[in-house]
Amino acid sequence: MIKKIIIYFISAMVLLVMAGTALFIKSINGLMIRNGTNMVSLYIPSGSDYRAATDSLNAKIFIRNKRVFNWVAARKKYPSSVKPGRYILSSDMSYLNIINILRSGNQTPVKVTFNNIRTIYDLAGKVGGQLEADSAKMADFLKDETNYKKDGFSKETIISVFIPDTYEFFWNTSAEGFYKRMLKEYSRFWNEERLAKASARKLSPVEVSILASIVDCEAIMSDEKPRIAGVYLNRLNRKIKLDADPTIKFALNDFTISRILTKDLQVDSPYNTYKHPGLPPGPIGCPTINGIEAVLNAEKHDYLFFVAKPDFSGYHNFSSTLAEHNRYALLYQKELDKRKIFK
Repeated sequence: MIKKIIIYFISAMVLLVMAGTALFIKSINGLMIRNGTNMVSLYIPSGSDYRAATDSLNAKIFIRNKRVFNWVAARKKYPSSVKPGRYILSSDMSYLNIINILRSGNQTPVKVTFNNIRTIYDLAGKVGGQLEADSAKMADFLKDETNYKKDGFSKETIISVFIPDTYEFFWNTSAEGFYKRMLKEYSRFWNEERLAKASARKLSPVEVSILASIVDCEAIMSDEKPRIAGVYLNRLNRKIKLDADPTIKFALNDFTISRILTKDLQVDSPYNTYKHPGLPPGPIGCPTINGIEAVLNAEKHDYLFFVAKPDFSGYHNFSSTLAEHNRYALLYQKELDKRKIFK
């Protein structure tokens, strides 16, 4: 009888252990995402300790058994190995899976896209919203010329480094890290072929970028960019001032202007290409790849002038002589008057 009791007791204990083990395994491997979706992005800021990391985790994930989670984390030494970043977690992950990902720092990159950038402040605003380094940190870095002077750039030309496109970054990339990565992309972009084309036009990469930024602003239709670039190259080669309206808008800090007035041409700025010969001190925006390629592969022709067509199609009339240009310009001005566009 006693033997049977012992056997029953041992069997009960085994069942309890098995049940406890099953419960423990279930607590480790159960579903945990709070909002019911299959995936969630977890952001752990730089400088976070274990408590801050778990606070960030708790905001995204429902941890049913915190004691078990902390026990697993302690066994994996995660409290002393917290790494910042952006991590993608899925609903089928266990406590162990999650801790292994966070402990390894195996974060998922973010795709950073920027375009239509005029100034370093525009750039800081767009990029700062996509990375941990906020817009203020980005702007502070880009305002300080000592951060990139050694690389051959100034506050006026630094914008040329940032060629609009989509790039992958780790979320916790710093402002300095962002610049260094973009400098690598810039160096990679300016390969031997492009450098040779720039040299053939007696321009440096930065000068190509300056001219490309003007061409980007002038051309509504992309297929006209090489022709417009050709006009500006002809003017540069003949020592004729560029007379580029977008540089006036940049100098006035107003790109909403539809009609450049005579008084606007008097603005006191080194970017006023109606007053100052040659290229302005820097790009008037982030030059696009399309704009750069238009300068490097500019059309060869004898045009020295162009003005928007009065049909507002987005295309331009090109001229080789001032007299012809003035006739086209008058037609466009009459259309502006007709449409009551006076500014």
